[in-house]
Amino acid sequence: MDTGSFEKSFSRALDRRKALLETLHAEGTDCYRLFHGISEGWPGLAIDRYGPLILLQTFRESLAPGDLGSIEEVLRGKLPHPFDLACNHRGEGSTRALEEWRRARPESPIEIQCKEFGLSYLIRARHRGLDPWLFLDLRPGRRFLKAAARGMSVLNLFSYTCGSGVCAAAGGANEVWNVDFASSNLEIGRRNALLNGIPEARFRVIEEDCLAVLRQLAGIPVGRRGVKAGRYQRFEPRLFDLVFLDPPAWSKGPFGAVDVAGDYPSLFKPAVLSAKPGGRVIATNHVPTAGFDTWVSVLARCAAKAGRPVRSLQRLEPEGDFPSFDGQPPLKIVVCEV
Repeated sequence: MDTGSFEKSFSRALDRRKALLETLHAEGTDCYRLFHGISEGWPGLAIDRYGPLILLQTFRESLAPGDLGSIEEVLRGKLPHPFDLACNHRGEGSTRALEEWRRARPESPIEIQCKEFGLSYLIRARHRGLDPWLFLDLRPGRRFLKAAARGMSVLNLFSYTCGSGVCAAAGGANEVWNVDFASSNLEIGRRNALLNGIPEARFRVIEEDCLAVLRQLAGIPVGRRGVKAGRYQRFEPRLFDLVFLDPPAWSKGPFGAVDVAGDYPSLFKPAVLSAKPGGRVIATNHVPTAGFDTWVSVLARCAAKAGRPVRSLQRLEPEGDFPSFDGQPPLKIVVCEV
């Protein structure tokens, strides 16, 4: 690594974020992306702050010997606050490296808290998965929910650790359902809710495949041809004021595949049918190669065929710590009134 070159790139990144960080700090936020390497000169490297933790993530090649020390030297010279440093590799060989790490040390003993909009979230540098417990690029969606949810019923799908659900509840939602297949994710979500004084009566966690729950709420048969669904929790059809749909790019389960690039309508149609007339679906698409206009046209056609056409559509732009200088950010978020 050319330390001098990295230092210049990191300094430019901090300069770009100066106004944003002042705003975030004033809002009670101490978690954000400090360096978005793919847009700021170092593809495959991301540097995030989570309160007292600085987390480096590599997505292509792992750091060469000595690189971590060089980066740390630059960070400690540029950042005004003390911090602990961790580095996770997310590219080739990351699963093997994580398994080796798990065998030696199942979980990091250090659990910290970070804040966003004054709300507290639990974070561990390393745990039983690869993803951090709070996705920083999804902040525009959480910001929208916190502002829009007062007095509303909210369905939070693929909720992970329930960050969006916590924001909705803190924003005054009457009821929030958080649906995820993983009990470990939902347990962090429960703890996040308790950490912020959110009563259990308004914050429901449902450990189930999202497809099974969503189709039932929408009044659509759960099973798919050739797929044995097995046992699942039963729900009556019902409608929500806000539906937050944040699926992974791809996954496969007993109720079918989640394929954001190839079959978004299979998710969006039941989400639309689970929203009240005049309600809103906040939908995300994480696939970098998916064009925004093409994706939005798919949503419009799907909603129209379902008999619930999109009345209005608002794009939630990424915030300044996730710069996209070509105007095509990987994460796309839209609010659809249906």
